[in-house]
Amino acid sequence: MVLDTGATHAGAPDAALAQEFVQFCVDAGVLRFGEFKTKAGRLSPYFFNAGLFDDGAKLARLAQFYAKALIASGVEFDMIFGPAYKGIPLGAALAIELSRLGLNVPFAYNRKEAKDHGEGGTLVGAPLQGRVLIVDDVMSAGTAARESIALIRAAGAIPHAVTIALDRQEKATEVGPDGSVRDVDHSAVQYVQRELGLQVCAIATLADLLQYLSVHTGGELDAHRQRVQAYRLRYGVN
Repeated sequence: MVLDTGATHAGAPDAALAQEFVQFCVDAGVLRFGEFKTKAGRLSPYFFNAGLFDDGAKLARLAQFYAKALIASGVEFDMIFGPAYKGIPLGAALAIELSRLGLNVPFAYNRKEAKDHGEGGTLVGAPLQGRVLIVDDVMSAGTAARESIALIRAAGAIPHAVTIALDRQEKATEVGPDGSVRDVDHSAVQYVQRELGLQVCAIATLADLLQYLSVHTGGELDAHRQRVQAYRLRYGVN
């Protein structure tokens, strides 16, 4: 079955849904404020840890947010792919929620290491075919997306779209021949959209997080907002 609401391109997240999602992440302890070192070596004033969607109720609610964001975006797809490791429970939960809504779509995922017995191989679940939606939590460098795209194409299917929980809207990094790391003028999401040609549907963005902090004011939240704004000014993209 195809999720088809008539639209052809994923746009900005639904504002009300995004604010509800940010509040949910704060309440669940998934979104935290402080000082955290990112994979790129930056000191971020916030941290999004999808591993803390760690019980049935949180995972079910998360899947509801993914489903609502996808339906609002109009992204069309024929099946779901969850890249190892975080994408596996996220993709499975989304498939269950869509089925509950009457949209029963196939689901597959990959192993990090190929299995040399039983059915073998690295792919598990439904055969990859048609337009494939990749499900992940965030997109830091686009590496997981590129690996998923290669697997999907090798199976003869079409990597069509990616859905993520949070778009950090910050500059990606590149490693030079000498091992040096430099910022580039696009985000990982923009790279996947522009260079790889996939639609990207995010439940919320860094801009939505700043909007949340501008509404929920007072005490430490004001200081957090100032630090997040400063971080975006330094590392953010349009």
